[in-house]
Amino acid sequence: MRQLISSGAPWEAVVGYSRAVRVGNVVEVAGTTAQDGDTVTGTDAYSQTKRVLEKIGAALNAAGASFEDVVRTRMFVTDISQWEEVGRAHGEVFATIRPAASMLEVKALIDPRLLVEIEATAIISA
Repeated sequence: MRQLISSGAPWEAVVGYSRAVRVGNVVEVAGTTAQDGDTVTGTDAYSQTKRVLEKIGAALNAAGASFEDVVRTRMFVTDISQWEEVGRAHGEVFATIRPAASMLEVKALIDPRLLVEIEATAIISA
């Protein structure tokens, strides 16, 4: 069974993606930013990461998963010098879960106001 989870963003159909996809007990959450419509929540890396993780949590819940099921995260930042802010917010959610994680600096995200984008993979326990 393939379950598609939508965030309701108008560009999902245009670009051809879902916020998350669940197949069996695996959930893949697409790259998620702090952008909600025309609004970007937060002007610093910490607050944007907090919003991103809220959105990832909602997508996981819609797929029948939770943060405890996350086995991998990928963090893309536009300025690696802000790694501590991103890492602090990530750690507030995942300190005891401790998924495999990567943090990479990228040249830019789709909107210049965006500082971080995160992907997550979850495996739901039987």
